[in-house]
Amino acid sequence: MTATETYKVGARSGVGVSSQRPDAVPKATGEFSFSSDLSSHNMLWGKTLRSPYPSARIRNIDYSEALAISGVHAILTASDVPGKNLFGLEHPDQPVLADDIVRYAGEPIALVAAEHPEIAADAISRIHVDFEVLNPLVDAESAVTADPIHPEGNVIRHLVIDYGDPTSSGDVTVEGTYEVGMQDQAFMGTESGMAVPSPDGSVDLYISTQWLHSDQKQIIEALNLPEDMVRLTLAGVGGAFGGREDVSMHVHLCMLALHTGRPVKMIYDRNESFLGHVHRHPAKIWYRHHANKDGLLVKVEGKIILDGGAYASTTSAVLANACCFSTGPYKVDNAQIEGWGVRTNNPPCGAMRGFGNVQTCFAIEAQMDKIASALDIDPVELRLKNALEPGDQIITGQEITGAAPVKEVISSLADHPMPEPAINDLLARPGGTGRTTDQKHVKRGVGFAVSIKNLMFAEGFDDSSEALCEVNDGSVAIHTACVEVGQGFVTLVHQIAEEILGVSDITVIPADTSIGSAGSTSASRQTWMSGGAVLKACEAVVVNLIEQIAEEEGVKYENLDGTLVSEDGTKTIPISEALRGRSFQEKVVHRHAPTFPLDEKGQGNAHVSFAFAAHRAVVDVDQELGLVRVVEIATSQDVGRILNPIQAVGQIEGGITQGLGLAVLEELVMKNGVIQNANFTDYLLPTALDTPPIEIASLIEEPEPGAPFGAKGIGEPPTISSTPAVVAAIRDATGLDLRRVPVRPEDIALE
Repeated sequence: MTATETYKVGARSGVGVSSQRPDAVPKATGEFSFSSDLSSHNMLWGKTLRSPYPSARIRNIDYSEALAISGVHAILTASDVPGKNLFGLEHPDQPVLADDIVRYAGEPIALVAAEHPEIAADAISRIHVDFEVLNPLVDAESAVTADPIHPEGNVIRHLVIDYGDPTSSGDVTVEGTYEVGMQDQAFMGTESGMAVPSPDGSVDLYISTQWLHSDQKQIIEALNLPEDMVRLTLAGVGGAFGGREDVSMHVHLCMLALHTGRPVKMIYDRNESFLGHVHRHPAKIWYRHHANKDGLLVKVEGKIILDGGAYASTTSAVLANACCFSTGPYKVDNAQIEGWGVRTNNPPCGAMRGFGNVQTCFAIEAQMDKIASALDIDPVELRLKNALEPGDQIITGQEITGAAPVKEVISSLADHPMPEPAINDLLARPGGTGRTTDQKHVKRGVGFAVSIKNLMFAEGFDDSSEALCEVNDGSVAIHTACVEVGQGFVTLVHQIAEEILGVSDITVIPADTSIGSAGSTSASRQTWMSGGAVLKACEAVVVNLIEQIAEEEGVKYENLDGTLVSEDGTKTIPISEALRGRSFQEKVVHRHAPTFPLDEKGQGNAHVSFAFAAHRAVVDVDQELGLVRVVEIATSQDVGRILNPIQAVGQIEGGITQGLGLAVLEELVMKNGVIQNANFTDYLLPTALDTPPIEIASLIEEPEPGAPFGAKGIGEPPTISSTPAVVAAIRDATGLDLRRVPVRPEDIALE
């Protein structure tokens, strides 16, 4: 059975170096083992029966015909769930298998284990469910006051932020209502995994995920087993972006394996993957911005509605981010914001890169451009006038105490050279290879946008990460439960360990639940949290090394940049050399400074730290045909300190491409609660031909207090303000008031 990868790098690669990823070559050559490559002797295949209806009552399930098929070993329904038939990332409100009611199209109802995936699929087709079809609730705005579709009601969270003087007003007022469609994480590797039972009734689960210990907690409650009888090991992950934070097939695999006594493997096809994970929350946002005649913001009023779909997932936290940062990276003395996260009979929504900030940033930046237009002020100048600085408060009353180079990211981007004027090249026009665009219909536009993103978990969550550093005769092994989803933590572990210990012989032990939690690979937190844990574990080794040598020699030593220097200065020895012939084992738990829940007025120090980014997009638009070609996207970003330059660039380029997708291509199209385009033919993703040159104008390095080496998470900010920058550029080219993303051709051509 191939389940995990052990990462090892031998070349010098300390902090600040563009070190090659240890998994890069295996992934490029196809030798890397992803979760879909798992295999085991005597393995069965699992399959899930899902509801075709967004709202229905289950009157009866007849699986006798399916069970009679040769090669079928098990068919399980809700009555077979050994423990609680509920799970949930933040709150258990979702059935493992639907019992009485189905609340979204795609909800799991029954499970099959069979000798072959085609046999399992045949069995699924022969399970007969008698449904009483109900009218679905699919409008999020109506859900606030509609009859409840869930025992806990429709409103998952209602949040009010009341800051400053509600009676204040400005010389100019702009207003707008904005919408954001449902975006999918669209990771390349679909959900897959394998559960292997043991004779003692325990089970090992090999799974692609973002948070091993959260999965384990939900699984043991559903299986009614103690923690030590459900062991999780990370299998190779084919992308995530938030879509693997929630449990999908995890409990189903374990149930089938324990029931049959044989290993069971599952792989979702692409269509089922769209049904099997959460998506980005669709949003409807209303804003009224007040500014004085000089362009300074006076007050922001807003109402935000997020469609959480059928179950809670992370809606509460996503809404908090949307509301807390609903005025953007700008200083505002007065704000009245009200937000709702609601249940509907649409597919569940939860974490996705940007986590609430994406939705509000799109609307905020459109409003800033409206103010600039109303006052005839340059949009960049307006943003500089209002930019947050250290010592300012955000609208929750929290003071910014760390690095906040908002003006720097804006100014450095504004100074970056513009791309060359359009050339008379058929393929460079918006029609591209279709050769449909006449040059006389092409207009160029430029758009600018700025964003803020919080780092780490918030609102009082006890956020921590554990790391183990083992040294044996100069070789180092690092063990954490930090999940590598493509962000490059496996490289960073090597860099941190080598920076502190001077050793290049470093092994990263596969992530599993035999060590304490590292938290989720999300929220821009793993560099700070698990990187911080690895740093502290390595530093603890050095402290013990110094104590051991002092005891042996009777001389005190001090660590000076990787070299031990005796108190009298007569002896020096590199740490890497001093570690030879010695063994150490240090395990530490790292926590950040505490945060606190928001009070009834939405006030409080709810967040750890913040990161900022600015984006400038240049587009060519054929308004007659509604076609857009993004010519260039440039960015400046606040990064704290860059630990691996090449990986930083990769994260920025990938994040911008995802933001571009939301701006002009990506949307799960819903019809009465049912996804209409659950495939990569109709769910449109940016290809290499759609992605423009990405220019990095500046990476602002102002080390963040409390962060390991001063580094901030880099992966999320690129997605947040790239979307509104692209749409602003389309507005600039067309003069249209585009209030919804993604912008579709008909939004341009038919207006």
